[in-house]
Amino acid sequence: MTPDEPVELGRASGPHGEVVLRRRGPVTELVVDGVFAMDDVDTSTERALAVEALRRCAGDRLRVLVGGLGLGWTAATVLAENRVAAVEVAELQPALVGWAGAGLLPGLPELPRDRLELHTADVAVLLAERPGRYDAVLLDVDNGPDFLVHQANAPLYEEAGLGTALAALRPGGVLAIWSADPAPALADRLGALPGAADVEHLVLPVERDGRRFDYAIVLARRGAQRSAGGPSGRSSGRE
Repeated sequence: MTPDEPVELGRASGPHGEVVLRRRGPVTELVVDGVFAMDDVDTSTERALAVEALRRCAGDRLRVLVGGLGLGWTAATVLAENRVAAVEVAELQPALVGWAGAGLLPGLPELPRDRLELHTADVAVLLAERPGRYDAVLLDVDNGPDFLVHQANAPLYEEAGLGTALAALRPGGVLAIWSADPAPALADRLGALPGAADVEHLVLPVERDGRRFDYAIVLARRGAQRSAGGPSGRSSGRE
């Protein structure tokens, strides 16, 4: 076996397609329906999703919902914050939840079961069922609004889906959304919602294989609802 030949750690088919977890040398990869989804060569933006959201959260005993388990790096970064009391993760793929329990995800080699709850569930359903529950909601369920792997995720980035995500926050809570590309239109959509305030669009450059990739995080705070025609609550953000 050559160093570049992948070693399969797990393979499973389910209602949302086939997922394969494999290791290529020191790198862990996730493949969904035959399409490369992610690896852990550079996890800086997945971790930044948690860091940027949590540093905007006031207080302690925070409750956080992470939409999308991936390789576990976002959830692990949330758990590393000592102000966080409870983390819930919503993941559609039962196999990923099982692999996390078996210690196969590099970001979560061990599960702190006293603070972490894994749900095999659609995050959109969970958000709709739990209004006003979270101090932060972190969404990384696809590549972002413009280059979706699964078109079924599109409603999450539309006005109604974003409104449901904001409504799942406590007043002052923070919504953070990861995107594989800059997403100014998503920030504008959030800024137009009655419950959104302090909207920011952060562009995160990453150098990989001699190329620059611009990822993005869009953030908003749940504020008081405003009347139509009032100020948008949009900040200039940082790019």
